[in-house]
Amino acid sequence: MSFTAPGERQQLNRVADERETLTQQLDFHRATLLHKLDGLDDEQLRRPMTASGLSLLGLVKHLAGTEQGWFLKIFGGSDEPDLFDPDTEFQVRPEETADELVEAYLRTCDRAREVVAAGALDDVVTTPWGAPVNLRAILAHLIQETARHNGHADIIREALDGTTGD
Repeated sequence: MSFTAPGERQQLNRVADERETLTQQLDFHRATLLHKLDGLDDEQLRRPMTASGLSLLGLVKHLAGTEQGWFLKIFGGSDEPDLFDPDTEFQVRPEETADELVEAYLRTCDRAREVVAAGALDDVVTTPWGAPVNLRAILAHLIQETARHNGHADIIREALDGTTGD
């Protein structure tokens, strides 16, 4: 059984205001990550492709935790437990399924969108390590983080089956 990416990537509005530009860029990169999984079977999705054990599902798992940490916990103030152990969030355990990890990512992204929609770009919170950060900077960071890991996903996907492109 092969993975089918949920939804399509939306075209970007190239004349959007700042908030829309930031949120649609992040959504584009979120969808791109899942697009990289399209058509692969479970073994390919979880296959470690680097010496450190990085896999496509490991990227999904890490980014779910990153979205939760920055948007829900730091900006939103939630005291919920971490989705995954931060020390092993790139590693996929045998009992974790692609469907479960992708659903956790999608659910976390949906919750993050709600938190972002309720905040102003200039709203400032303090990180657990004491640094002030505004929502604008968090959005920019998550765009950068997701896009960077999409580059990893590009390389992994090409190594798995030769597929290239965005």
